[in-house]
Amino acid sequence: VTINNPRDAKAYNIETIYQTLALADNIDAPGNLFLGREKTTRIGSLDDSAMEAETRKVMGRLNPNFTRFKMPVKSLSGGQRQAVAIARAVYFNARILIMDEPTAALGPAETAQVRDLVAQLKDEGIGIFLISHDIHDVFDLSDRISVMYHGSVVDTVDKAATTADDVLAMIILGKKPDEVTEKDK
Repeated sequence: VTINNPRDAKAYNIETIYQTLALADNIDAPGNLFLGREKTTRIGSLDDSAMEAETRKVMGRLNPNFTRFKMPVKSLSGGQRQAVAIARAVYFNARILIMDEPTAALGPAETAQVRDLVAQLKDEGIGIFLISHDIHDVFDLSDRISVMYHGSVVDTVDKAATTADDVLAMIILGKKPDEVTEKDK
């Protein structure tokens, strides 16, 4: 397929969760979930109760402990903010998620929460492109690993058939493991 703009990607059920999350800090979780796709009543006003009910359903599935539906997202933890961004993508039937550094700048507990969410989505059959510099995230959450070096793909490998050292060598040297010479070591 050819994807020329975000609207084309959405038509193919591809959603992106940016490193910056692209959330409106002063708006609550339901407002962020439906931002740009708001539910309205028959007379055209915002249907806040319908949006909150739908948000409660999707968040109940992704993060059952989430209770801060009326709070502006700027007051949420990093992990909760990430859950809101993921919920927005999942609610709109994403079949492919592109996640840019989903655990960047999160504490250990929040990182674990996001990693659990990624694993859950993967188990539900959602394809995930995980962009990360964290080798632990890459190995724990991936089936296949692609390494880029100066904007070009070095290789794509099956995680089960490679080691962290091989991946690190590709990152550092920009070469496939079988291309590394004694001189490179």
